[in-house]
Amino acid sequence: MDAPVPPRAAGPGPRRRDRHGRGMRGPIAPPQVPLAASRADAFADLVQDSVERLERRWPQLADIDFLVLEVPRLDGPGRTWNDEAVPLGGTIPALEGRPARVVIYRRPVEIRTKGRDERAALVHEVVVEQVAELLGLTPETVDPRYGED
Repeated sequence: MDAPVPPRAAGPGPRRRDRHGRGMRGPIAPPQVPLAASRADAFADLVQDSVERLERRWPQLADIDFLVLEVPRLDGPGRTWNDEAVPLGGTIPALEGRPARVVIYRRPVEIRTKGRDERAALVHEVVVEQVAELLGLTPETVDPRYGED
């Protein structure tokens, strides 16, 4: 009984358990459930849902690129820091064979909303406003339910 147990030699293969014997840790949720989607992916899905909703009424939106950026860039010509408001979206007109673009800024929208439903409503409002600006129409013309809760 006084013979010590020799330590197990670490082999070249993967460890079957962690050092506390609980087993290997894996992802919290499988990739096909919404929990596994990142906030950026969920936000992009909200934008895509809004665009699809508008495309039923305005088929010409298929020619417009919709982009999601984290925050607005303020280093372009004519853009300066402003203490009043951070833009939630913007438009880039079509130039030299490049399609027009609508840009939605994720972080400013997320900061202004509390839940998914509120975020989806604000995303839709921003998309409608930017599409209206690009098409030269009023937001109420683009979506008759604009501004309704």
